[in-house]
Amino acid sequence: MVPNKIISFDILTAFPEGLAGFFRASILARAQRKSLIKVNLINLRDFASDKRRTIDDRPYGGGPGMVLMVEPIVKALKKIKQRNSRVILLSASGKKLNRQKIIELSKLSHLIIICGHYEGVDQRIADYYVDEEISIGDYVLTGGEAASLVLVDAVSRYVPKVLKNEASLNNESFDDNLLGSPSYTRPENYLGHKIPNILRSGNHEKIREWHKKEALSKTKKFRPDLFPKN
Repeated sequence: MVPNKIISFDILTAFPEGLAGFFRASILARAQRKSLIKVNLINLRDFASDKRRTIDDRPYGGGPGMVLMVEPIVKALKKIKQRNSRVILLSASGKKLNRQKIIELSKLSHLIIICGHYEGVDQRIADYYVDEEISIGDYVLTGGEAASLVLVDAVSRYVPKVLKNEASLNNESFDDNLLGSPSYTRPENYLGHKIPNILRSGNHEKIREWHKKEALSKTKKFRPDLFPKN
């Protein structure tokens, strides 16, 4: 019998307590119970070299805020990095996360995710110690913790057996550069707001045509940038 694929996420963070609750709930909690994924929250302060567990300092050359120091991160990487590890720095300057990258990462077995914080991470981490930098969007967060939740959640959905209905992966937003079509459930009529009649017709071919048409219409309205430029 072929064993289930398992993907491990090691998240290096200054605030592991802020992430813990998310991974104890819903689909990701079930995936961990079934040993489909493993999530390890690693406190960078455990790798500090002083009694105060200092992991940040003022930037050279002046400027506001504090910068995460290179040494605690490197010490953590030396302890947990394996031959098959992919080391990712979550950074506003990284390549923007998309569906193609998520699928690519889901095929790996060990992801190490470094959460930036404060005014950023010592540049030597990006230059010498990571495999890639990833951004979840063109905006700035107070820390990489929220971005790490996005990355782990998105990647985990593509691990076999994490989702009960894996067929849903073949019909969701951004397939063929389209947003997902509208979804409805009971009741059929709520305060005069009715669901489209076609969805109650039982004609599966017509329903598929309706979903395709609605996806095109929705994408043109909300995300015209997804269409190829002429």
